[in-house]
Amino acid sequence: MATDATEKKDAPTGRVDKFFGMTENKTNWKREVLAGTTTFLAMAYILAVNPGILSFGLSDAGVDAPNPGAVFTATALASALGCLVMGLWARYPIATAPGMGLNAFFAFTVVLTLGIPWQTALTGTLVSGVLFLILAVTGAREAIINAIPVQLKLAVGAGIGLFIAFIGLKGGGIVVDSPATLVTIGSFSGEGSGPVLLTVFGLIVTAVFMVLGWKGGVFYGMLATLAVGLLTGVIDLELTDGFTPNLDSFGAAFTGFEDAFTVHMIAVILTMLFVDFFDTAGTLFAVAGQAGLTKDGKLPRAGRALAADSIATSAGAVLGTSTTTAYIESTAGVSVGGRTGLTAVTTAFWFVVSLVAFPVFGLVANNPEVTAPALIVVGVLMAKSLGQIAWDKLEYAIPAFLIVAAMPLTYSISNGIALGLVFFPVMMAAKGRWREVHPIAWVLMLASIGYFLFLTE
Repeated sequence: MATDATEKKDAPTGRVDKFFGMTENKTNWKREVLAGTTTFLAMAYILAVNPGILSFGLSDAGVDAPNPGAVFTATALASALGCLVMGLWARYPIATAPGMGLNAFFAFTVVLTLGIPWQTALTGTLVSGVLFLILAVTGAREAIINAIPVQLKLAVGAGIGLFIAFIGLKGGGIVVDSPATLVTIGSFSGEGSGPVLLTVFGLIVTAVFMVLGWKGGVFYGMLATLAVGLLTGVIDLELTDGFTPNLDSFGAAFTGFEDAFTVHMIAVILTMLFVDFFDTAGTLFAVAGQAGLTKDGKLPRAGRALAADSIATSAGAVLGTSTTTAYIESTAGVSVGGRTGLTAVTTAFWFVVSLVAFPVFGLVANNPEVTAPALIVVGVLMAKSLGQIAWDKLEYAIPAFLIVAAMPLTYSISNGIALGLVFFPVMMAAKGRWREVHPIAWVLMLASIGYFLFLTE
């Protein structure tokens, strides 16, 4: 009797129920708010990791970088905006934020390796977002999705995961350079080993939290690592200069159009578009499938969901951050009952609230040994798609392996993708299955060959 009364009390009513379809999806506002909060905790690490990569990661390498406070602000606002559009327009319980992997591509490949100013890189992000929007609202999205086999899409996700994990291992000092073997293990004893040991502690704690099923395990792991770092003196309790919310990077994307359409930048834009498009599409179907929102294997309002992501990417670029994409961490909210857009709207609320918690995120972002465990664990989560690749079929296994291996070993997401796109049609032709290769895949193969011939040094 009490249960019936409680359900009746919590049952959604009126316009909010009708707009989000809560009764139809057998949920209520309390469950949706809890789900949105859970999703935020599961992905809040991006508020520290993104400035750590886009700002501190570049400035530590000696190149011009955006203000860390500006990156933090852009991250929070772009995430909030994307979640709002996804929740209010597409009406899905899916959250968005600057994507892991694409932020590393932005910083370490585009800016650091290619020497492209971060302002121009933001312009490229903006252009890729606009192109994504065009694809999302036209029938072209189906043709492109069908052109790339599932096996290669899985390999791209796993390869990005290994690349992110490698960045974390390197940032935490667990992996260091070696003149003899290129890379080797870091020092776990003696002077200067404190950050390495703190990274190992953080990795263990974060892994334990995740194994225990804590929805915000990555976020809580960073907080625990930060606390131990402060107690042991490895981290100084000193706020980073300039790490206060600001909009210094707002509009910087409009200043790089003069150099945005060089051959190198076109390749950069296409890589951003490719990764974002397939990562978002895969995440949308995965989360919606877990929530039971797909119908006959199809995603209702798929165009709106993809468009919401592209709008967030474009707006994020204007605000001053790398590509915004749908987050697989949205499954955390779905697992506790999130079924409607109200979940995403709740997540957006918490991203706005986070703007007042900048001191904590500033301390985390400026200490790679705190963010490194998060990067490694996120890499583990992304690498799980390796198990879905058909390794017994070499026509798939060879290009997939090259994608996965090349990303961390060449320190470039675009190199891995290009290698896979070159080998896939060739392997299929050798197997006598060339008719199964989509015409667009052949075009991408030629484009990738041109990339290696003219755009790599």
